[in-house]
Order: sequence, then C-alpha cells, then structure tokens
Amino acid sequence: MKVYLEKNCPDHGFFSTLIWDGPPLWSAWARPKTKGKLHNCFTVEKDGCPLDCGLCPNHRQQTCTALIEVTNRCNLKCPICFADSGMTQAGDPDLEEIRGWFTKLQTAGGTFNIQLSGGEPTVRDDLADIVAIGSSSGFGFIQLNTNGIRLAADQEYLNMLKKAGLSSLFLQFDGTEDDINLVLRGKPLLAEKIRVIESCRDLNIGVILVPTLVPGVNTGNLGEIIKFALGYAPTVRGVHFQPFSYFGRYPSPPTDERRFTIPQLIRSLEEQTNGMVSASNFRPPGCENAYCSFHGNFLIDSAGIVTCNTRYEPTCCQPEEAERGARQAINSVAAKWSLPMAEESKPAKENSCLDSSWDALISDLLKSSFSISGMAFQDIWNIDLERLRDCCIHVVSKKGTLIPFCAFNLTSSNGRPLYRS
Repeated sequence: MKVYLEKNCPDHGFFSTLIWDGPPLWSAWARPKTKGKLHNCFTVEKDGCPLDCGLCPNHRQQTCTALIEVTNRCNLKCPICFADSGMTQAGDPDLEEIRGWFTKLQTAGGTFNIQLSGGEPTVRDDLADIVAIGSSSGFGFIQLNTNGIRLAADQEYLNMLKKAGLSSLFLQFDGTEDDINLVLRGKPLLAEKIRVIESCRDLNIGVILVPTLVPGVNTGNLGEIIKFALGYAPTVRGVHFQPFSYFGRYPSPPTDERRFTIPQLIRSLEEQTNGMVSASNFRPPGCENAYCSFHGNFLIDSAGIVTCNTRYEPTCCQPEEAERGARQAINSVAAKWSLPMAEESKPAKENSCLDSSWDALISDLLKSSFSISGMAFQDIWNIDLERLRDCCIHVVSKKGTLIPFCAFNLTSSNGRPLYRS
C-alpha cells in the first residue's frame, strides 16, 4: 500500500510525494511516544515549527546524537552531497570555538553521543585535538563521519585519532563495485575503503558502513554490501543505509521511481540476502519518529551464521516514554557501534574467576553483534513537521544551538537553505 504526503500552498500550488510503500503497513509501523523533557531550550517558540529550532520548547525529543561540523571543506565533490560541501570559502571554526560548542552541549543534557562531521573532517590536521576536547569534556562516544580517503593513506593520522578518544567510524560506503562510486562520488574508491577498514581492524576501531541509496544506481547492491560487511566483522559493526534525499538543486518533485522508501529497503534486504535477514527482523525506532528509521540487531556465531535478536511487532499498547527511548538509543549505539576494549588494554582490577568469565562473556557478545539499520532523511518535498518535532539527531549551529538534522539541511527547491549558512 502506497502512502503519499499531500500539500497545498496558496502561492505554490498542490504537491504530492510518495513517503511509504508497504508492507510493512503505515498504520502498523506506528510507535507513539510521549513528549520528552528537554533539559535546556536555547530558543523560544515564536514563528512556529520549523522556524524556531534551537531547540524550542515545542520539540518533543531530547538529543541522542549531536553532530558537530568541523569544516565545510571536502576532498570530494559528490553530486549527491546534502551539505553542498566544498562550494563555500568559509573558514574552519577554531579549537576554542569548538570547545565552546562542547561546553554548550553539556548544558543541553551532556551525556549524548557525538558525531564529528562536515564537509570532510579529515581535511583538518588538528582533528585529533578536537576529538581530545570532546573526550575530556566527558563525551564517551565520539564518532567520525568520513569518506575515508585520508585515513586510507595515513594510518598514523588514524592512530592519533584513536589515542585522542575516537570510538567509531561512520564510513561512507556506497557499494561493492567501483561503477557505483564513479556515479555517486566521481572516483573509484573501493580500494581506499578496504584499506581504511583493515587499518581500523589493526587499531581496534569499530566501523559502520553508510551507503547512500540512489534508485537505479546501488539499490540492487544491498545484499552484496551486507555480505561484504559480514566478511569484515567484527571490525565492521554494521551497515546504516540512507535513502537519498533531494536537498536543493531539484526544482521539480521527484517521481515515485526516484524515491526509495523504508518498506522498499526492508523488503529488498530480505530478497537480496536470500532470506538470511527477514523483513520481520526489523522494527521501528524507540527514540526518533517511527517513520524516520528502522533497525535490526543480529549475532554472528563462529561459523559465520547470522541470527536475529529483534523482531517486528506492531504496537498496541500505550505510548512509550520518549526519554527512555533516547537513553536506550544512546547506550545501544555506543555499545554496538564501537569495538570492545582489547583485553590487553583493559585496566587491571581485583577480579575473581567469576568476574573474568563475566567480562569475557560480555566482550564476546559485543564482538559478535552486528546491526542493520536505515534512516530516511526529509527534503523540501516530503518534510513532515510531526516527524521533525520528534527528531533526536541534532546539528550544533555556529551559535551553539541545536537544530534537527533535516531542518538544518533543508533547502527550497532552488537550493536556498533554512538554517545552513
């Protein structure tokens, strides 16, 4: 069953765009939540959503992951870049400005996860200093959003990031064939991606592969991506799929064929893995709006057999607590998207045989875990303010306020941004 979002504007006319193509059915995928308590709102409600982001008191979910954009520069010019990176000459924020952002984040709640983003963060030579600032500020999970090009060529640079407190890589990985990379990134990058993963294996850094899915380009490669990721487990902790969103530069609404919805993605994963993963293995999120994402948690045994420990069950009960979902998401991402500390580097403690056995069991479970997830970001054609108010992934603005990710990157059809300067 297809679901469309329809809008009618007195100035711009009528618009309709595909947002769901079940099964799973739209009605069954709902996961209602109560409004979360925001620890500190940096703006007031004045002009209405989405014009008062900061967050305003009308927002319904606290921060789970805070993105800090450390540069607008990039060493690629991807035609599908939502940030339009490399198109501006704006200078990088200095270390003291970034330190101030971390301080401001502490006043907003302070215990959430951090993702360093851009642009391409590795164009900065002082990136390890930024990681160290975040780590010393009390943020226990710091992830790097990267295309991996510099890390493939400079393992010592990656080692410096690890020593500074880096927990995980969020690695751009669009497919197992360089024809895909040529279309989406303009370069054959597969060899570089493999070198990065192998370096992370040597340094005990967890990696999440992040494919941007464009219909007709790599949506037929999902099964091979999963197979590739499992071949590099446990270093590769999972795959996080992101269907392409039409930010700017697209003056007309995309056709149904240009959309790749969450249900289509879930069904394609079952088909292309020959049932190794099932559509019933995936469930809606407990943190953000149900229609924004999905996830499934799996275990890999010593023979490479994958079993699932999540299951889709339609919600029939009272709304869940949004704050509880946020806490669970923060802890789950930190535990499953990073590798357990190597045994030889664990701090010594007074332990018994029982302690040792329990630690080994927990370590083995974490190492054998593997996640498959996906998130559908919103563009000007399918933006839904109900979903936006439930967002838990927030970008730190230059003023230190918190902007929901889709609002921060939202542009008009001709590319005029709402928040991104």
